[in-house]
Amino acid sequence: MERRSFLKKASVGLAAGAVATVAAPVMAQSALPSLKWKLASSFPKSLDTLFNAIETVAQHVKTATGGRFEIQLFAAGEIVPSAAVLDAVKDGTVEMGQSASYYYVGKDPAFAFDCAVPFGLNSRQQSAWMWSGGGLELMRDLFKDYNIHNIPCGNTGVQMGGWFRKEIKTVADMKGLKMRIAGIAGQVMGKLGVVGQQMGPADIYPALEKGTIDAVEWVGPYDDEKFGFNRVAKYYYYPGFWEAGPQLSIYINLKKWNELPKEYQQALEDACAFAHVQMQADYDVKNVAALRRLVAGGTKLKEFPKEVMVAAQAATLQLYEEFSAKYPRFKKIYGPWKKFRDDEYLWFKVAERAYDSFVFSQSSRR
Repeated sequence: MERRSFLKKASVGLAAGAVATVAAPVMAQSALPSLKWKLASSFPKSLDTLFNAIETVAQHVKTATGGRFEIQLFAAGEIVPSAAVLDAVKDGTVEMGQSASYYYVGKDPAFAFDCAVPFGLNSRQQSAWMWSGGGLELMRDLFKDYNIHNIPCGNTGVQMGGWFRKEIKTVADMKGLKMRIAGIAGQVMGKLGVVGQQMGPADIYPALEKGTIDAVEWVGPYDDEKFGFNRVAKYYYYPGFWEAGPQLSIYINLKKWNELPKEYQQALEDACAFAHVQMQADYDVKNVAALRRLVAGGTKLKEFPKEVMVAAQAATLQLYEEFSAKYPRFKKIYGPWKKFRDDEYLWFKVAERAYDSFVFSQSSRR
């Protein structure tokens, strides 16, 4: 899909015109095949805002193709475990997958750039990097080695820093803390003395309740409230500096993608573009009400101390240098990504920060 095509669609947001653009007109069907594909997600249906993205994609593709291209959806664990989606698509177990690419940093830390890296891009910057800043080309060069064609498909916006059983005042309070946090973020926190723990969604609440772990990061108020973390950990920290704008992606087996008619490829690209906008719009609405309920119920909302943020950023930059020395793919992407990030910061410091700082500071006076 051409960048201008996406930007035109995204700019109209959630208006009815965008729906019409994605879903219509129904393409000519005379020579097009009837297909039924399977899509395995890394997420359970209970995380409805995440899962809704692929429901949206499936429905729009079906409509745009006059019902000739159907995508059957499977939640995490129904075909393969959450963390096995990439391999399932690569090996052809399923034609498609939905996942967060930083789940696969064990294969190569460069995968994180397709989702989020600590002290990285916010959601707008991530989209700008992917579609207009060269990011999509860099990431597709990585994914093709895994027999996958990747398409951005959703963003949660900046996430929360997580639930803690005790208050965090200094970096020293982090030492020895057992926290459910994985991937590159887990390695950053490890440099601050945190003991990172990896576990599936079903195991997190019992571990927090029993004290097996002392803290957990997940997504944000809407999803966190469903898990009931507030019942066993009262301190809720922000921001999740490791997930400033985490992007979700659709994976398509590269051989299958290349076999698709161009009309079906375009339908998929357009449907993912719409779902991308829809997901963050939903979170930006749902998180407001959920956060109010949590605070009204006794949750202690806390900002990470500046000392912790400064130490975490220093640890992150050190880790990136270590990765660049060890992983050629990471180094290849990190260079242009960092330049793009630095340039974006220059722009966002001007109009965006000035506007946000003023209106947010004045909101309590109205």
